[in-house]
Amino acid sequence: MHLRRRSRWWWLGPLASILIFGASLAVLWHIIGQMNPGDLAAAFSNASPRQLGLAACFTALSYLLLTGYDALALRRLGLSIPYRTTALASFTSYSVSFTLGFPIVTGGTVRYWIYAPKGVRASEVASLTVIAGLTFWLGLGAILSVSLFYSADSVAMLARTSPLVVQAVGGLISAGILGYLVWVATDERTLRVKGWNLHLPGLGTTLGQMALGASEVCAAAAVLFVLLPGGYNLDYPTFLAAYIFGCLIGIASHSPGGLGVFEATMLVALNRLPFEYVLGALLLFRVIYYLLPFILALVLLALNEMIRRIRRRER
Repeated sequence: MHLRRRSRWWWLGPLASILIFGASLAVLWHIIGQMNPGDLAAAFSNASPRQLGLAACFTALSYLLLTGYDALALRRLGLSIPYRTTALASFTSYSVSFTLGFPIVTGGTVRYWIYAPKGVRASEVASLTVIAGLTFWLGLGAILSVSLFYSADSVAMLARTSPLVVQAVGGLISAGILGYLVWVATDERTLRVKGWNLHLPGLGTTLGQMALGASEVCAAAAVLFVLLPGGYNLDYPTFLAAYIFGCLIGIASHSPGGLGVFEATMLVALNRLPFEYVLGALLLFRVIYYLLPFILALVLLALNEMIRRIRRRER
């Protein structure tokens, strides 16, 4: 019965992958169509070669650290997968989900497309996606709480509120993280959803998740930070808090990649800087960190499928 049921629904995975790939091409066409070539050219002309080079380096570092999300999750699940497969699955799944949104569906589908031929089951891909997401949120929370404490006065000025309010928010986030650490340290914890069980990582792995997630968030934020104009006394910890709030609002909006929402939040938060330079930096950030990796991911997915079909014919 199990084998018949599996063979009966084998087409669902490839169909979902084709739909995701088709949707990706449609969104890519829409994004490129919305870009004004004159604005894009002006943004590139305002940025120095050093700024563009640093942005490219931090983008590469961020996506390299993202491969650690999958590698750590695979290790927690006891799965041995070659790093080249892990890197391909991680890079393509994040590039696609960053642009399309709904990461559990889009990122999970891309991961399954790549991991399934290596013997990874759908339930294991779901567990991997959840653990990777947990790594992101732990790192995001840790960096946000630190930046709120470290730059309370500057963040309060940007948010037009009291430093005490900023520190209180940082304290609540820190308390939540510490509570979670104590919770997973005292016993083996399991997440149960309609018969699906996921054993959560223990304290040691969770601390590793937090360090990895925090490093990746800092690298991604640095891409935009180096593209901003200098000389306006904007320190990195203060910017980091504004960046994370922009990400959170973008995620809450369910807009693909936070498109529009993230930019509007950052323009408000960075209103002390020249509007046209911030807007140009945001446009470059969207191109360098989202659009170019997205295009590369689609090319890699197409090449991976072609190679897979060629090998099937040879067998």
